[in-house]
Amino acid sequence: MDDTSSSGDAKRQDRRQAILDAAESLFIEHGFEGTSLAAIVRRSGGSLATVYELFQNKHGLLRAVIEENRMGNLCDVEDLARKEGSAAEALRHLARCVHDFFTQPRSVAMMRIMIQESLRDPQFARDFHRDLHGAKVRELADIFRSWTDEGKAAFDDPAAAAELYFAIVKCDAPISAMIGNEQGCGMDSSMIDWRLAPFISYFKVK
Repeated sequence: MDDTSSSGDAKRQDRRQAILDAAESLFIEHGFEGTSLAAIVRRSGGSLATVYELFQNKHGLLRAVIEENRMGNLCDVEDLARKEGSAAEALRHLARCVHDFFTQPRSVAMMRIMIQESLRDPQFARDFHRDLHGAKVRELADIFRSWTDEGKAAFDDPAAAAELYFAIVKCDAPISAMIGNEQGCGMDSSMIDWRLAPFISYFKVK
């Protein structure tokens, strides 16, 4: 790749990030419905053509904002496969990351927006859940299968176990978002470990 191409890719990424940053700020300040693409363009310094090219529409931009937030703050599930130490400790570590992410004020604010938009457009909610949550579940299920094959655990249904794991460690963060409790369920590390202990024991995670 030549220098000209590299420079163009870097500028495109910078434009994309500026749009995402502007969109997130405006969504939190004014809500999804109260934010126009024109306002996002004014704040980001980009153009409507670039927004449509990169994100297709405002829903696509909302999804990208939430995905960017998750990717930048949530532990990568794939890190579990590379993490040194026991599989059980890897699950505890991921649980703390997941809980911390979902109880951050920024995440709570975005969850409120997601809830509101999901009520208005159920198909958007279904697509979002399938593409983002479903991807993380599939990644974790693949790791559970590997651990079972390696004798590190005994997951009889890796996909169902992955769903259960996320349900346990997210706690009631989504409910907290709906009722306006920005501290989430406020669990410390010891409480997270306590909640996860039956899961680790039942599936014989070593």
